[in-house]
Amino acid sequence: MSTWNKSGIWKAILFLEDYIPFCQSLIYLAIAVLLSNIALLVLTKSQRETLYARVSSWAPAVARGRRISSASTPPRSLTPEKKVPNNAPPPAKYKDIFPPSSRQVLLKVAESLSTSQKKKIGIQEINQEEFMKNIIPFEADYRQCGPSTYTPMEISMAEIEALGDFPDYSKLSGVPLPEAYKKFEIEKALSRPYRPIRWAYHQTMSLNKLEPDWWLELESNYVTRIAERKELFEKHGKLVLNYLPGSELACKEIMENALQFLCARYPQYFSLSQSKSKGYVFHNDILNKETVIKEMHPLHVLLGNVPEDFAVMLRNPQDGMYYLRAGLICSSLGWNVDTKLGMQLKEIHKPIPDYKAKMEFSMDKYFSHLSPCRSIQRGSWGLEIDKPLFMPPGDPHENFRSVQMPNLPISRIHLRVDWQTLRRLPLSGAIIFNFKALFTPVEEFRNEAYVPALVVKVLKEGKRTLMEYKNTWHVEHVVLPKLEEWAREQEEDGVTLKDWEVRTLEESPWFPGWEEKWHRQQGF
Repeated sequence: MSTWNKSGIWKAILFLEDYIPFCQSLIYLAIAVLLSNIALLVLTKSQRETLYARVSSWAPAVARGRRISSASTPPRSLTPEKKVPNNAPPPAKYKDIFPPSSRQVLLKVAESLSTSQKKKIGIQEINQEEFMKNIIPFEADYRQCGPSTYTPMEISMAEIEALGDFPDYSKLSGVPLPEAYKKFEIEKALSRPYRPIRWAYHQTMSLNKLEPDWWLELESNYVTRIAERKELFEKHGKLVLNYLPGSELACKEIMENALQFLCARYPQYFSLSQSKSKGYVFHNDILNKETVIKEMHPLHVLLGNVPEDFAVMLRNPQDGMYYLRAGLICSSLGWNVDTKLGMQLKEIHKPIPDYKAKMEFSMDKYFSHLSPCRSIQRGSWGLEIDKPLFMPPGDPHENFRSVQMPNLPISRIHLRVDWQTLRRLPLSGAIIFNFKALFTPVEEFRNEAYVPALVVKVLKEGKRTLMEYKNTWHVEHVVLPKLEEWAREQEEDGVTLKDWEVRTLEESPWFPGWEEKWHRQQGF
């Protein structure tokens, strides 16, 4: 206020108010505008950014690239019975919020279709009232729906039929096919050495743009891993592979996406052929087998050829939220498909510390607006004894986590990285969460710059609830002394800077010199 008095602005305003009494309401409006501008000049940059962010959050929601949604973030309703904390986001309604439409790209893809197929493709703009009335029911099999039934992506069943099997998903999604990896040799192949270790360590989404060439990485253990996963299904059945009604189109779509990727990335090992009698056939020269696509469920096609896990999340038209409706999960620790199938996103993540307070609102919003062209990748990590791939509740391997074995050798301790991707499918609108478990002996950290010091920092100073969930206590008595020894070695040898302030590496999720090491280990 003293600033305004000194500048004479306040006196000028009072003078005008006395001089023109019949314009009082207009003057008050002018005062408000003037004071707001002055306030913006006085505020610091960070204060202005905070103000802008809050104002933006009050604006009504608009569905990207198409209709204006009637959904908006409602004001908080504070009652004596239930009060919302001041720092919590207001509840959001997602029923009328749809993902970005695929109609525009559909018309581009249709240009390469035959004349008879083109006749089934509608116009670019569809009637929104008809669209809302004819959205595919949550549990409906798309093959049993009428031609005018629509997916959330504004694609009709008639158009799905016109596209046929294995349409060009790179054009439909905007995610390009990978370049052929001509130097790849399955016998020598190693995954890239992911080290998604961060400091400061706190619960965030930590998302990065997907690298299209590296969506599905194969390793030298491909044959044994496929066999192990098939054995898990034989033993555990629906604990690792199951699906609910309504997931048929999404399962077909992700299977076709994955096979198209393998054929483009590794053409020396995989190919697709088509015949009148068998339809599409997938040829796998690593396993020396052929898969007739129409003879089995899409998830079984993936089980027999792709050593990665896939979770299918579908939008429920009743509330606009996303639910797990199908899954092929052979790499879960402490949970399985059966324990999560049918759950909403927030229910799936309920055991995760800080999820409700820090991530639930952001994740629900992110899922509702995710575009097919904006696929992402991220990693989570832990420390394990040996290499546990699948550990359902009650598994004997859980006993290792309850004690610190006095004679545990460092050679048995491994970094486990779950390297994950998230993508929206362009036809069904399903969101696919997929990941693979990668194991690395912690002894590898010794010659990886800054990694030992970074892991020590997280293990010693990470938030207690997060570290309890990560469950590293059972190996810390062996790992920590070794990591501290290796960190000192690196500093003494000049590999790392002296008195380096521990932080997330610029090369994250890797480390300095990772490519040279990775190439050397593969013999090129």
